[in-house]
Amino acid sequence: MKTRYLIQAILLSAVITLGGCKKALEERPYTAFTTDYFKSAEGLQAAINSVYAGMRYDYGPIGAVLLANMGTDEFTFGDQGNSGQTLELGTYQIPPTNGSILTPWNRNYSNINLCNAILQFAPQVSMSDVQRNVLMGEARYLRAHYYLLLVEQFGAVPLDLGSGDLVFTDVAYYGFNRIPFNDVLKKDYQAMISDLIFASQNLPITRPTNAFKLSQSAALHLLSKVYLYRGYSDVKEATDFNNAYKTAMELINNRAKYGTDLLPDYSQVHKQGNDYNREILYSVERLPLNNSNNEVANPGSDFADKVNLANNLFNANYQNAATVGGVSLIDDRPLQYGRPLRQLAPTPYVFNKVFAEKINDVRYDATFRVLWKVATLRTGADLETFKTKLTSVGFALGDTAIYLAPTDARATQLKAAGKKYKILGPSEYWSNQNKTNQLYPNLKKYDDSVRNNFQDVSGRPYIVAKLSEVYLIGAEAALQDGHPADAVPLINTLRERAAFRSGLSAADLTTRKTAMDITVGQINLDFILDERTRELCGEGLRWPDLAVRKKLVERVKLYNPDGAPNVKDFHNLRPIPQSQIQSVVDPAGDPNRNKYQNPGYY
Repeated sequence: MKTRYLIQAILLSAVITLGGCKKALEERPYTAFTTDYFKSAEGLQAAINSVYAGMRYDYGPIGAVLLANMGTDEFTFGDQGNSGQTLELGTYQIPPTNGSILTPWNRNYSNINLCNAILQFAPQVSMSDVQRNVLMGEARYLRAHYYLLLVEQFGAVPLDLGSGDLVFTDVAYYGFNRIPFNDVLKKDYQAMISDLIFASQNLPITRPTNAFKLSQSAALHLLSKVYLYRGYSDVKEATDFNNAYKTAMELINNRAKYGTDLLPDYSQVHKQGNDYNREILYSVERLPLNNSNNEVANPGSDFADKVNLANNLFNANYQNAATVGGVSLIDDRPLQYGRPLRQLAPTPYVFNKVFAEKINDVRYDATFRVLWKVATLRTGADLETFKTKLTSVGFALGDTAIYLAPTDARATQLKAAGKKYKILGPSEYWSNQNKTNQLYPNLKKYDDSVRNNFQDVSGRPYIVAKLSEVYLIGAEAALQDGHPADAVPLINTLRERAAFRSGLSAADLTTRKTAMDITVGQINLDFILDERTRELCGEGLRWPDLAVRKKLVERVKLYNPDGAPNVKDFHNLRPIPQSQIQSVVDPAGDPNRNKYQNPGYY
């Protein structure tokens, strides 16, 4: 939300946590607040602002991006991502002390309990019923969203934080109500579905034009996903896939009502400056060049807290990679290319298999940077000197510096033609099995050239929900519900959209759309997972995409040589953080805390 996040609610939420509360209780706020603050309209609004802001821990920071993408069939670790939590997530040697899993556990529960407080006190506050229901709809959507982030990572998680299921608690509690696992998981899903049904009926029908306040479209998207996920779980219900399909189709068939639609050009969906387009249902908001509003504690070098670092994490080592006559064609770190942090690198599955079609399908070119131009950060006299050096070796600003060809044959052809810029074919791209070059296709969906300096984090909103995923959810639900023919038009709508490139004649576009169409015989779960990569690659969805559907082990073994040797079935869930396990005091006095841990992590 484009407001100042009030510190009162943040401080109060910080001292209300699930277990392991001792450090939080050492907070020294300048002013004391009690729960009476929530009995005012001002206090409720401050609380809901804080819960919105809490989503920044889950979308954008390095740990969150790694947790959602690393060690899948899409991404492995780059040449600088070979230590600590990155390596652990990438190679499935994940201890319960891994920092990437600790942050969502602690932060999400803090915000869940704050949602419980909002929902407990809202009925007592003087305001219109419409205003109250919208605020409660926001709280219930956000609570469900926080719970889904926990369930898809950890499985069954407590609804009872010490005062009863979904009840606000303001005292430290050292029990751990997650046994029996399936009984708790069943309640998790029931709670999320109930919350999202309420949100889909009480939130505003459409979202504001230039803000990411929640709307009914966002709630319908998440509700369809929760139904789908439960359909794959151990607590599935017979109607889950049908409900997922019907919920998705409610949004798809009534796009005008809900103020959303697919953009005709896929390349515009993630384009900087177009962050509020109608295809985006919900993003976690940040503002350009506003580190204070974005809650960035240390501008220029911040890797912690709520920063959006996604613009730098997928970058290859383009810096000084192309040199001609001793002159580096890309000098330093131009803003348009970001910091080359090299944490996440695509697997060959991505650029060789799932995006094998690069002519009729625009999504590879719209997703990955494969061409870097001659550029610099220099200004004034230094810039003129650099231009002179470029001229001496036959280059100018804006010329091609690096090109990652789509095939080895194309790379060979260009090299034979005497091109002086750096050229690599797919067999030469960097991997942990081929480290000659530190270059690979560079995810560019998070590019941010509007920053104060080359080290700065991003001020762009982080996309969480798009209408295109609703089409994919609807198609998958139709497949699993036994009517795959209904999946065909949903998938073909996305694939025909992906055929569009500016400048094509009407006849060429028609030909390409026809080439992109698929038939019912081609649709199975693996095809849909491939299509999800083509449409949603790098968008923080892939680990749950595979884990929830029990496809993680199979596809990591097939497509990710770094994760393949270690991945096992128990990795479909993450370990409960060790600090949480150690803080538990069993109500029956049982000293065996490992019974609360997920299997495989004892």
